[in-house]
Amino acid sequence: MLELYLTKPGDLQLREGGSVPSPSNEEVKIKVTYGGICGSDLGVFKGSLKHASYPLRPGHELVGTIIEAGQDVKYKVGMRVVIFPNSFCGECEFCLKGKTNICRHKKSIGVNTNGGFSEELVISAKYVLPIPDDMADERAVLIEPFAVVVHALNKVNLAPGMTVAIIGCGNEGMLAAALANHLGARVTAIDINPVKLQRVTTLGDIKAVHPAEITDDTFDVVIEAAGAKNAVEQAVELVRPGGDIVLIGLAQQADLPIVQIVRNEITLHGSIIYTFPHDFQQSIEYLKKKEFNVSPVISKIVPFREYKMAYETAISGDYGKVVLNFKVNE
Repeated sequence: MLELYLTKPGDLQLREGGSVPSPSNEEVKIKVTYGGICGSDLGVFKGSLKHASYPLRPGHELVGTIIEAGQDVKYKVGMRVVIFPNSFCGECEFCLKGKTNICRHKKSIGVNTNGGFSEELVISAKYVLPIPDDMADERAVLIEPFAVVVHALNKVNLAPGMTVAIIGCGNEGMLAAALANHLGARVTAIDINPVKLQRVTTLGDIKAVHPAEITDDTFDVVIEAAGAKNAVEQAVELVRPGGDIVLIGLAQQADLPIVQIVRNEITLHGSIIYTFPHDFQQSIEYLKKKEFNVSPVISKIVPFREYKMAYETAISGDYGKVVLNFKVNE
């Protein structure tokens, strides 16, 4: 079995990983089809994600087919599935409240335990979810990253006609803009990169502007997806009194005008990943709709043997989602 392996930051290799063992009673063996490269994958590659562990196999945005199943597994061989990449104990105070996304014992494949950028993968069946038969793999690979946005936007009550600003037009920002637009909001996307601004307009009726072009505009909801200090600070300036800010990005810190936030009753929502299976199921329901335009989010699908080019493309910041294709040897 071929796999990508990160011995240390910056040292990504394609290697023979040996044969994959048969699954236990509660596990499935997956033949990986597609693996999306996400911002956290790039952080692990560059060594900028503090909780990453090395050496490890990267990758967590995974779609594949079950090729072997343990006797206690309800899913059948041949079933196409998406992978839930974050473990949860089911017993801590947060899991018992349904907040598995902040489980005290959470581990994330491709970050602090081996991921799925490989031809095959064995994983507990509790971390897989079937894909609708009529959903193409190219759309299904967005289920996991889109679930991040679904979880975030569920924190606010978006209604048709509301104004929404999206700061940061990377993959999550684009998906947030697509969903807000789909829900009938009037969307303004903000980024410093003109290439990203042009791309986000292909999702629908979305206004795209440089941060410096925003003057007196304010918004009912502001989604911060850039993960930068100045983006968080601008979010506070852009939100209307009584409005909501949803922080998806992972800025280390920011200077916030607390008096302004208090006097204007601004609500800040932190949002990390998603809950399973609810947010994944809702993600699938949106992606099943043909009229929901997300196809521009994926810029390139690259044979996994060309992983160096794929990572370089993703790191450049001038493309949308870059996806590794693991089925090229079929």
